[in-house]
This record gives sequence, structure tokens and C-alpha cells, in this order.
Amino acid sequence: MPKAKGKSRRQKYSYNVNRKRLYRSARRRAAPRIACSHIRHAWDPTKSVAQNLAEMGLADDPNKAIPIPKKTLLGMEVESDGRGQGKKIVRKPYVVNEMEYEASLPEKKSNTLSRDLIDYVRYMIQNHGENYKEMARDEKNYYQDTPKQIKRKINVYKNFYPEEYKDFVASLKQEKMDVQ
Repeated sequence: MPKAKGKSRRQKYSYNVNRKRLYRSARRRAAPRIACSHIRHAWDPTKSVAQNLAEMGLADDPNKAIPIPKKTLLGMEVESDGRGQGKKIVRKPYVVNEMEYEASLPEKKSNTLSRDLIDYVRYMIQNHGENYKEMARDEKNYYQDTPKQIKRKINVYKNFYPEEYKDFVASLKQEKMDVQ
């Protein structure tokens, strides 16, 4: 099929468009993206970023919030009287309090193993016990894991699910007792 006319031609640059003005107006309209929900709810869109953060007791510039002490030639620190910076009034202290409380909560362990790996490890332990060489020769060892790799997978399972592993081993011992 032949090409459409004009498609291979170079595009001309339009000198009449003021791109700076377009870019500035787009930036002015965009609101700041705030990840923390506590800050988002306390945010006042009529105020600047620095004013909003100062009201919440947060710093917009870490270099100004905690200044580095100036050193003299002898290496001794110069003490400042603290009059250089004015005290800022924190009108929304609940934001910082909520953030501190949220940070103090313990983290939940979200690490889990895949169902396939759990089934694989349970099958190997059930059929071979602690014999890793026999496990390596098993027909269900699809990925041809070496005895050390299988042992490592079993140890990972033990570390992730210690109670479940103990119950599983206890049930295997109970089955052996019932068979005899």
C-alpha cells in the first residue's frame, strides 16, 4: 500500500505559542500530592505549603529546622542565644501526635510463602522425614533442587510458620504411632 501524503514531512515549529505561560498556569492549578492522610485532612488550600506545615508543627526545610552549628577556626562550637529565630505557633498539633502514634505501632509481618512451596515442603517432610538426599531424588522435585537447597526451603518454612511446622511434625509422629 502507498504511504499517505504529508506523513513523512517534517513538522513545523509554531513560534507564536507562548509555552512558558501554558506551563506556569498548569503548575499553579496543580495541588500538592500529599501521601499522609493526617496532613491531607488538615491541609488548607488557601495557604502556602510553608504556612500549612508550620501550622502543623512540621518543617518544610530540614536545613532551617535543625541548623548545623557554626564552628570557629579552633574547632569549638559557637553558641547562639536562640534569638535569631522567632517562635512559630503550632495550631494543629494533633497532626504530629497522630503521626507519632501511627509510627509507634508495631509492624505487621506481611511476608508469606507461596502455597506451592508450602505444599512442596510438607510433601517432602511427610514422605522422607529429614533425609535430604532422598528428597533430591524424589519425582516431585521438579526443579531438581539439591539437598542443600531443599534443606534451605524447609528452614525458611520453619522460620515463617513455626507453630504450623510443630503441629505438622506432631501429627506425623501421631500417624506413625497409630500405624504401629
